Amino acid sequence: MTNRIYFPQQSVLPAKTEKNIQNIKSNTGQKSGFGQILDKKINESIKFSSHAQERMRARNIELSDADMSKLVEAVGKARDKGSRDSLILMSDMALVVSVKNNTVITALDGQNLKDNIFTNIDSAVIV
Repeated sequence: MTNRIYFPQQSVLPAKTEKNIQNIKSNTGQKSGFGQILDKKINESIKFSSHAQERMRARNIELSDADMSKLVEAVGKARDKGSRDSLILMSDMALVVSVKNNTVITALDGQNLKDNIFTNIDSAVIV
């Protein structure tokens, strides 16, 4: 009978040199250039739910490029404050936005703003 020697497999890790430790420390908490660009693009892209698109068509609401940039900025401010669902008031219109999903849920024009109650929001941004 032969005695077998058994060695459990272990993963090979890079040697912990001073240079590797510095690289690990400098990379933690910071995203690469690609990660930063991706996060920026994700945060900048505002989607419109089918309900919001329908409401905007019915109420003749059109957003210009300037309005879209204001909307992106307002959603960013709401995100920075920890908001989840926000009411964004922009020149004679109101948009309810899911900040988490970057999605406009519904839209109202100036005529429909009066005598309206907004529920399920945790913040309001006036632009």
